[in-house]
Amino acid sequence: MNLQQLRYLHEIVRRGLNVSEAAAALFTSQPGVSKQVRLLEEELGVTIFERSGKRLTGITEPGRQVLDIVVRMLDDARNLKRVGEEYAGEASGTLDVATTHTQARYLLPPIVKRFMERYPRVRLRLHQGNPHQVADWVLDGEADLGIATEALAGAPGLVTLPCYRWSHILVAPRGHALGDGRPVTLARLAEWPLITYDPTFTGRARIDQAFERAGIAPNIVLTAVDSDVIKTYVELGLGIGIIAEMAFDPVRDAGLTAIASEHLFEASTTRLGIRRGSWLRRFDYDFIELFAPRLTRRIVDMTLKGGGEDPGL
Repeated sequence: MNLQQLRYLHEIVRRGLNVSEAAAALFTSQPGVSKQVRLLEEELGVTIFERSGKRLTGITEPGRQVLDIVVRMLDDARNLKRVGEEYAGEASGTLDVATTHTQARYLLPPIVKRFMERYPRVRLRLHQGNPHQVADWVLDGEADLGIATEALAGAPGLVTLPCYRWSHILVAPRGHALGDGRPVTLARLAEWPLITYDPTFTGRARIDQAFERAGIAPNIVLTAVDSDVIKTYVELGLGIGIIAEMAFDPVRDAGLTAIASEHLFEASTTRLGIRRGSWLRRFDYDFIELFAPRLTRRIVDMTLKGGGEDPGL
């Protein structure tokens, strides 16, 4: 038995039991992966995968138990490497952070700058995707930390901590009727075409819930995953935008008017997710605290030991 065989098993499961895709992801050959899986099954004396000819069709009951242990062993191997990096001397290594466009574009730039100045020998890699991808990347070990508003809190296998709360705002072209100073209601807002986030992004669930509770059908004509895209189409006069408050810059967005809407939609919470069982390096803790100053090492460690999430903010 060796770690490479365990990585093969893990990647096969990640790729939906597609051995060819697993082999490609691991830069090796499909026959080689199949052979090593067979050798491991023979060594353990159990059948891990159900088969139909040469195709894998499922996971046996003993196979599920084996795979649970494999995940823990690979986590421990990853943690051992981190311990070595931590105590080898000057801080170095790689920090992979998975996040959404809004976080990467509007919140992270000053944090990344300060982090890189503090740790010039650490390579920081940002992975951008939707919140479900962010959760999956952290769970699969492709990212060390995940930052997103949706999906993280409900992902089994992740320990999550709240970073900050925020509200949505409305953006409209300068001189638009909604900016006349009168209170904006959901009914009044629904009279206009709306442009907002894709359903998996940036607090979109709060928007949908507000209209649903009011029994009002919004006229959403366009959705996007990118706040800048939303603002671009608002500037073209195609509708009223609903975006995260941190995505509005009065200087850069001089052609738009921001209209408060915290009374219309519930506040959202951006969370940080860490794979349960992860061993954090000093620079991991420092990045977390740079992003969310209240998340000190003590609080992060207490939450990790608890194995769940810190409910406070």
